[in-house]
Amino acid sequence: MTGKKLLISAVVLALVQIGFLSWIIAGRAAILRNGTEVLLKVEPIDPRDLLRGDYVSLGYEISRIPVKLVADIPTDRTATADERILVRLHKDQDGYWRAVAAFLGKPTTPPATDEADIAARLVGGSSLEPDATLSPDYGIDRFYLPEGEGRAIEKDMRVRPFGVRVVLAKDGTAQIKALMDGNETLFEEPLY
Repeated sequence: MTGKKLLISAVVLALVQIGFLSWIIAGRAAILRNGTEVLLKVEPIDPRDLLRGDYVSLGYEISRIPVKLVADIPTDRTATADERILVRLHKDQDGYWRAVAAFLGKPTTPPATDEADIAARLVGGSSLEPDATLSPDYGIDRFYLPEGEGRAIEKDMRVRPFGVRVVLAKDGTAQIKALMDGNETLFEEPLY
């Protein structure tokens, strides 16, 4: 009986682990399939990870948000703890989406048809003084590439505009869908 119980326990544990991994993958795929797509202009940083290979480390225009864009700062607050922020993006005429407002709480109005909200975390200790700038972490700061492609793309990013197509879930969670060189799609993320 002990061997049978051990086998059943091992099978149940394996099924729980497979279910958990499937849930994570399906959640990411659901965002890519059903979310709101936005195009963000990128700024390169560094192209190599010893464990996962080449990548482009990405910074964005929306990686620096002036505190004056935050619509709902309580009058008695001067700094943030590690908290969530929603940044409202607006699609400009050049096709890129730029920050027009930010919210520490829930926005009072829904985004217009040419707007979308992207969620981020603020690193603890950010100043909320009117002339300060916030640095939200959107969780989309790396795009992995086929081996040998990272350095060439990083070099090209320094001389011409690149962007990423990002897909946003209803709650503002972001997933990178594709790396763009101008209007050309260089690499696109598969759903699975």
